Amino acid sequence: MEKVEIYQNTAVTGLLNSGTKFEGNLSFEGCVRLAGEFKGEIFTKDTLIISEEARVNADIEANSIILSGVLEGNIIAKKQVIMKPPAVFKGSVTTPSLKILEGVVFQGASHMKEEKQV
Repeated sequence: MEKVEIYQNTAVTGLLNSGTKFEGNLSFEGCVRLAGEFKGEIFTKDTLIISEEARVNADIEANSIILSGVLEGNIIAKKQVIMKPPAVFKGSVTTPSLKILEGVVFQGASHMKEEKQV
């Protein structure tokens, strides 16, 4: 199993493992890890982890996203997006914090949006 940094001391609460295929709208609470194939839309106020094995074609709105797999779509993340090799991303990202590590393939646009101060 891949070692993944989990933020805010959150344990993985859901998993779509490799070999699974899902099409539709997914919304959840907590931290979910995708390792299979997914097509559609994803919404969460929490964390989404897209593992190396994952193949995702989706528009995603989340608090934080950690990407190591293949993702085609648009991301809106309220806190942060971290892309780690061997990630391949095609689309646009809107987030206040974007970290792309060396070895990631990024094709698209990024829009940095400040977090609202409360």
